[in-house]
Amino acid sequence: MPPMRRKGDLPQKVCAQCGRPFAWRKKWERVWDEVRYCSDRCRTEAKREARGKD
Repeated sequence: MPPMRRKGDLPQKVCAQCGRPFAWRKKWERVWDEVRYCSDRCRTEAKREARGKD
């Protein structure tokens, strides 16, 4: 088994919507490069804002 990683050692990104940092999650393992938002709420708000600008 690989050694355990501490939560502080996981990669982090900054949310494109709210600007808060968020850490890597197991469910994002295969798509980590594509993840831009920390939550579904931020993702839907970003889409709503983009739709409102057009």
